[in-house]
Amino acid sequence: MSTVTLTIGPKNYTIACAQGEEAHISALGAIIAEKYAQLGAARAPLEAQNLLFAALFLADELAEVRKGNAPTPAPAPAPDQQAIDALRAAIAQLEDDLAAARAAADAADADLSGGPDASDALAQQLEALATRAEATASTLEAAAASA
Repeated sequence: MSTVTLTIGPKNYTIACAQGEEAHISALGAIIAEKYAQLGAARAPLEAQNLLFAALFLADELAEVRKGNAPTPAPAPAPDQQAIDALRAAIAQLEDDLAAARAAADAADADLSGGPDASDALAQQLEALATRAEATASTLEAAAASA
């Protein structure tokens, strides 16, 4: 058994729950606290009455959902196929650049007499590749967040 402390209004309540249910109980408590806060200045002098009113708010919302009168959540936006295709092309280009950089590194290893110019060129290629990889990763994260 675990316990969770919920803060609703001015009081804390310790609730026993099953192991692993702590986050769920905390989230439910936050919903009750939100409804309690909606009472505002209309709070009753007794704490039990205030909790009853918060429970009535929740029961009203539940009844609306069960009747089918609750607002329908907006559908998830369809993925932007052009953006996905552009990202796939960018990934393919990065893979080609990486293969070229690896080939250049292999060539530099094979020809150690290439001197500092060969090392500098390889370092510049790798730096450019890293910069493009970071930019593509940022674009992918933004696309994933909006999908």
